Amino acid sequence: MRYTTTNVAILATCLMGLCLSSQSSHAEPLTVARIFADPDLAGPRLREPKFSPDGRYVTYLQGKADNKDQLDLWAFDTRNGAARVLVDSRKLVGDDEKLSAEEEARRERQRTASLRGIVEYEFSSDGKRLLIPLGGDLYLYDLDSKSEPVTRLTHSASYETDAKLSPAGRYVSFIRDQNLFVIDLHTKQEQAITTDGAGLVQYGVAEFVAQEEMGRDTGYWWSPDDSHIAFTRIDDTPVQEVERFEINADGARMFRQRYPAAGTANTKVELQVVTLANSNIKDIELGLGDGYLPRVKWFPDSKSLAVQRQTRDQKKLELLKIDIASGAARVLLTETNPHWVELSDDFKFLQSKPQFIWSSRRSGYKHLYLYDLDGKLLHPLTAGEWMVVGDGSENGLVGVDEAAGRVYFLGSKDSPLERHLYWSSLSKDTSSNVTRVSREAGWHDAKLLPGGRGYLDLHSSPNQPPSASLRKPDGSLQHWLLKNPLDATHPYHPYVSNQVAEEFGAVSASDGQQLYYRLMKPANLVAGKRYPAIIDVYGGPHFQNVRKDWMGGARAAQGLFRQVLAQNGFVVLTLDNRGSGFRGNAFESAIVGRTGKVEVEDQLRGVEYLKSLPFVAGDRIGIMGWSYGGYMSLMGLTTTKAFRAGVAGAPVTDWGLYDTHYTERYLGTPQNNAEGYRSSAVLPYADSLHGALLLVHGMADDNVLFTHSTRLMQTLQSLNKPFDVMTYPGGKHGLVRMPQQGRHYYEMVLRFFERELNAPES
Repeated sequence: MRYTTTNVAILATCLMGLCLSSQSSHAEPLTVARIFADPDLAGPRLREPKFSPDGRYVTYLQGKADNKDQLDLWAFDTRNGAARVLVDSRKLVGDDEKLSAEEEARRERQRTASLRGIVEYEFSSDGKRLLIPLGGDLYLYDLDSKSEPVTRLTHSASYETDAKLSPAGRYVSFIRDQNLFVIDLHTKQEQAITTDGAGLVQYGVAEFVAQEEMGRDTGYWWSPDDSHIAFTRIDDTPVQEVERFEINADGARMFRQRYPAAGTANTKVELQVVTLANSNIKDIELGLGDGYLPRVKWFPDSKSLAVQRQTRDQKKLELLKIDIASGAARVLLTETNPHWVELSDDFKFLQSKPQFIWSSRRSGYKHLYLYDLDGKLLHPLTAGEWMVVGDGSENGLVGVDEAAGRVYFLGSKDSPLERHLYWSSLSKDTSSNVTRVSREAGWHDAKLLPGGRGYLDLHSSPNQPPSASLRKPDGSLQHWLLKNPLDATHPYHPYVSNQVAEEFGAVSASDGQQLYYRLMKPANLVAGKRYPAIIDVYGGPHFQNVRKDWMGGARAAQGLFRQVLAQNGFVVLTLDNRGSGFRGNAFESAIVGRTGKVEVEDQLRGVEYLKSLPFVAGDRIGIMGWSYGGYMSLMGLTTTKAFRAGVAGAPVTDWGLYDTHYTERYLGTPQNNAEGYRSSAVLPYADSLHGALLLVHGMADDNVLFTHSTRLMQTLQSLNKPFDVMTYPGGKHGLVRMPQQGRHYYEMVLRFFERELNAPES
């Protein structure tokens, strides 16, 4: 096997550590407890940054110094470079914020369940007001007010969710008690658009698989001129009912959850349009059949809807133009793929021309294309063996400067391990000649200033915590919003001198494709000594673990835990196998028809690489992962003998128990691929469990149901196989992000590996 190792020892981090350690009285070891304590080890960070419509303000959410998970709303004035708190969440709701069950579920889908305070907000179109949902009610903030800038809009006992300002600024809309409401901001009158939402019927809400798997967390859309709202009516009656117990510390509750498991019926989704002037509601015929409604968007003239329709097998996606007056629909374009068609939000109408931008993977890699409003392809905007792709998602389109004739996007052109901002010409096919804008190596996300006058650059790298700056169109610096240097004032400063530098490289898969990794050696490596190693794996679709960012980006706790492991004498390897995200169709579709095979084969390439290193004890290798990573840990422990110990958190054990849209994308249905489901499950291999297993699951998980683990427990018990278990009362799928549960989990994992991997094999 040929190893194309590119050892990128981060010299800057080492030099910085030497410099800073001379300033501090002592270096502190990083601990799990400190990862979850305040303040945030990444330093201050900007969440949900947005430009005001006039470009004067950059607003963002930021955690408090004494509680990094309680967010306030801040504003940075681009004219004078000053930042200030706009809304202090404590002053409005205090610390004891209670969420409704619907809002808790929504935040779990959005991966924001650990956050409190202000978690979302929206500008009015004139830039003078901000809509802020907080504590179940809605507030308006007037940016021009000198005395009482905050107005409370709702005072109901029920919880308002998914609140929006209408595009023209006359209304505020929201969901309450499964119905759609609007408030006229001129008259202050509240109106119920729908009234019969109850039981299994909801209006304006995204169904479970739309939220969890399709990246759609809303079920209603305003027309640009405020005259209409398109909204969904969803009915869960066809969906199978699953009895699910949520076991909490003080007792258990039984839920009859409508869960669309693979091969079973989905939620019935319909689309309707209301005319605000007369409250008339009209049904829109979609012809969905048993397919999906991934996206809805209005045409700029507010007369037609652009609706994306996906078949149940996900091999075809159509863009429809539907006239709301007549209901007539026609297909503008069709995307097909023998495996599956990916969804994204890279769809934008131009303002100066009757054209739109659309993204497609038809070339094998996701790129941007320009169409006219009749669905005629004008020309590609990007091309090549790389991806237009954003910060951890399929979405890469940043914005358009129509005056300059440029489309801005994020992509992996320079390296699959980095994200950069680029632009390409709108007016002609220069797709093979794109221009890079971002300058610093590493990981960038970007927001385009209104009018294309510049952009907000969100950047991190393995030796630079997240920073934020305003940049000119050529990438040069205009203002720092957050420089975030690792100086003596930074929360991470006491740990810098002990930081283990990451090394990046690649090994080859069996088909020759490159498998990138990030490697940490044990701190204070002693020549001639062999150390235990741990593979930290996810391995599933739509995620990239190996990236040149700060501590794993959104999964910073996991990245920091890898530091803890290395500082406690472990070698840590993270490798992105085939099937994982953002590498193109050939790389990602390797799992079609069967999961858990090529992914494990690729992780074994990582094992072989570890064994080739002179400081690794090849007989003391462990594996750990959560969700798909938990599944990978189990497949590694049951289908190979490569691992001495493994941690499987919230694992899928039988894909027949998981949801339709995700599972059927890769495996089809159990009815048409029974052998694929059987061979992709963990349970058939349970008798071959090799090594110590720590099985972990939240007892209130409504995504990967607790049943996945209880079935495995029973199977292993019947086979008289020893294993360890930790369950978390009240724990959801994202429990590792929760401060108390997350700390307990990672400390337990550290103890487990210290026990199982540190002692030589007897």
